[in-house]
Amino acid sequence: MPDDIILETRGLTKEFKGFVAVSDVDLVVRRGQIHALIGPNGAGKTTFFNLLTKFLAPTRGRILYAGADITDLKPAAVARRGLVRSFQMSAVFPHLTVIENVRVGLQRRVGTSFHFWRPAASLAVLDTRAHELLEAVGLAPYARMVAVELPYGRKRALEIATTLAADPALLLLDEPTQGMGHEDVDRVAELIRIAARERTVLMVEHNMNVVARIADTITVLQRGQVIAAGSYAEVARNPQVVEAYMGSSTAALGGAPA
Repeated sequence: MPDDIILETRGLTKEFKGFVAVSDVDLVVRRGQIHALIGPNGAGKTTFFNLLTKFLAPTRGRILYAGADITDLKPAAVARRGLVRSFQMSAVFPHLTVIENVRVGLQRRVGTSFHFWRPAASLAVLDTRAHELLEAVGLAPYARMVAVELPYGRKRALEIATTLAADPALLLLDEPTQGMGHEDVDRVAELIRIAARERTVLMVEHNMNVVARIADTITVLQRGQVIAAGSYAEVARNPQVVEAYMGSSTAALGGAPA
């Protein structure tokens, strides 16, 4: 596995009682890139993510991460290796404050993940890094706010901060802008750019304007199979991709990159 490749799948396949959700997918993700996985509804994108993070076991095929075969590892073991994922729905602790959410993510780094009986003051050592992460995602003014009170877009920003707290080498983002207004979409897109400065990002994303703006490489799935891969300009010209998005021009993919 070349040093510039952080993740590779070979013939990855998942069948459910005769239905093939992911079919013989070969994917290569290169270090330092934002790699977008796109496709129409039902294309198999989330199933593919579940295979990568071991929430599902593949029917066949292999997953290689950072030069090691992780196909048979458990989810926690994959996360410990630096492959960390967010989910479609915002996943934060609603009744903890914003900074407390981030500190929970940081605890693993200081070996206190399971020290539930220790007083909260014992986590003060994490505050400097927690504030740095909140500053990075624009949430520093909200540090003492209870997470449930945050607007939806800022909850997604908090989820990115808590995910970054795990210090992943490869960050998997599942529909990071889903359900957001224009202003929040722009904010989260910029957060993804920031996150990608020090790590690799693989994201499932439905907003083609976001994909066009920030993705270095795009892989397109349809009915569980890869139908195209390359830059936005390349995949937008691909007739199979245009047809998959039910259009006859690149307008179906959100137009040209800004």
